[in-house]
Amino acid sequence: MSHNSDSIYSSKKSATARASEDFMPNEPTFQTLHVATVAYNSLLLGEILVPDWDMFHSNHNTTEFHGAARALGGCAVYVSDKPGKHDFNILKKLVLPDGSILRARYAGRPTRDSLFVDPVMDGKSLLKIWILNKRTGVIGVFNCQGAGSWRLKEAAPNVPNSTAAENPITGHVSPIDVEFFEEIAGQNWSENCAVYAFNSGSLCKVRNRKRIEVSLGVLKCEIFTISPIKVLGENIEFAPIGLIEMYNSGGAIEDVMYSSDDLPDRSINVKARGCGQFGAYSSSKPSSCKVDMKENDFTYNAENGLLVINLEGDCHVRDIKLVY
Repeated sequence: MSHNSDSIYSSKKSATARASEDFMPNEPTFQTLHVATVAYNSLLLGEILVPDWDMFHSNHNTTEFHGAARALGGCAVYVSDKPGKHDFNILKKLVLPDGSILRARYAGRPTRDSLFVDPVMDGKSLLKIWILNKRTGVIGVFNCQGAGSWRLKEAAPNVPNSTAAENPITGHVSPIDVEFFEEIAGQNWSENCAVYAFNSGSLCKVRNRKRIEVSLGVLKCEIFTISPIKVLGENIEFAPIGLIEMYNSGGAIEDVMYSSDDLPDRSINVKARGCGQFGAYSSSKPSSCKVDMKENDFTYNAENGLLVINLEGDCHVRDIKLVY
């Protein structure tokens, strides 16, 4: 839609441009095709301006699929629901109470191993989209199969049809799928990563080149927040995840600061935007937690290292201090 020369040359006058054809809620075969199209088109448009991944319906049978994609687009988020037809359970995963969104640093783009496969028509490939936040990377995995034969069956009879993609497809994700990950890893990185899966709520610790298996049915997706694990002192490992009830959890993290090793108290300060449940990986349980200088309750799961802090109130930037 915005790939014509006039639109490209007008990029000095407009910061955004549509990266796809229209979202068509009544066309079942267009849903997966739409998500794949905006991701691949952002390879070009994302270098020039902010790609617009178009509206979607929050109250639709594909709303989780489209909502997750918009969270990874690095773009504006807007819906075209009829008045009174909003699904706020979906919108709350995208938009904070003050109306702002957790926008990534760059436009969402396919990972390198998704560039030369056909995640819409080949019946065997998943689409992987990467983004980078200030302190975390994200890999979104989408099963876009089953829609590619919408106009090509007569011209190409060997194209797989939709029934060929009904079974779940298995693929892999890895921290190295996120481009420029070293930019956010910084010093004291152990080359280990904390990986949080949004839909399953699972948290695991992996090496930077470790692959994690993921299996998805058509129109299903999973979002993996990948955070570099830093080492504090000799035995305290920590990695912020962000607002774990939001699709782009790590977009809430503004900064992370670690105390010097020569200080008697080991502490970590996190600046985070928004409200809700803030999660992090921690190898041990903190002795105390303060939010904006006030004692704050938290929960800790010793089995997987998931630390959860409840951030109540408005959406200003919070100062979280953990002492070990």
